[in-house]
Amino acid sequence: MVKNRKTNQLFSVYFKDWVALYKEAAVRQVTLQKYYINQRRIEELAPNLKMGELTRTSYQQLLNDYALTHERQTTMDFHHQLKGAILDAVDEGILAYNPTRKVIIKGKEPRIKKIKYLNQFEVQSLIKEFELTNDINWDWFFLLILKTGLRFSEALALTPNDFDFSTQKLKVDKTWDYKSPKGKYLPTKNPSSVRTIQLDWQTAMQFSQLVRNISSDQLIFVSERIFNTTINKKLSKLCNDAGVPEITIHSLRHTHASLLLYAEVSIASVARRLGHSSMTTTQETYLHIIHELENQDNDKIMRHLSTLI
Repeated sequence: MVKNRKTNQLFSVYFKDWVALYKEAAVRQVTLQKYYINQRRIEELAPNLKMGELTRTSYQQLLNDYALTHERQTTMDFHHQLKGAILDAVDEGILAYNPTRKVIIKGKEPRIKKIKYLNQFEVQSLIKEFELTNDINWDWFFLLILKTGLRFSEALALTPNDFDFSTQKLKVDKTWDYKSPKGKYLPTKNPSSVRTIQLDWQTAMQFSQLVRNISSDQLIFVSERIFNTTINKKLSKLCNDAGVPEITIHSLRHTHASLLLYAEVSIASVARRLGHSSMTTTQETYLHIIHELENQDNDKIMRHLSTLI
């Protein structure tokens, strides 16, 4: 009887119940939000699709409809979330077979994504606009991300406890949920994001003075609700005043990485510093810089070889 009832249940309802049972309080809030969004996409694209009507054809049609307005990678992510629920339905005996087998993932042509970052001269011009006073302000926040490559939420979560000034190191093991009205600590994006970042002596000395009167477990930069757009506007104004291209907070992280790569720091070291889950992520994100450096290396190789004769 239960099996028959679930066979007649709408796929969108089954997916919603599955998310509530298996994903709520088990995944990060940002990931859970993606499940909620995808549940609404099912309601929009296949409002009358019942579990018993899930076949390879009907599932492929659902993916095709989704792909009309999304890039291939986004369609793949959509498929992976739906597939988790469908495989459980197969295990429960609601479905006789797996309708997601051998699906074809389609999607719109991806947009050309240009990573925005500043070069060394532009960074120097921007820093000259910073008001680095004796008290913590957002300019210090911008400088710290430039020096460390921290993510926005990681930098917001910092407390004096996270600094070890004796070894000039910064511990990253949490993020700040700035999207929540009251804010709260959350885990890092992935296990690789838990890391220790070496600071230059100047930054370590500056922050040792800045946080000396702040409680060890108190947030350094957050005293009220934070909005990403507000902080980005502050940074945009500084960029305009400095006469450099407008960038976002996340672009400061890209700038940090690009400066290291141009300084011929290894990709492995940059990946660890950024908290990437693998070097592949770093290579894919900064492919244009890596290609440029490879071309420079080729010139060096040719010049060196030409001296051998």
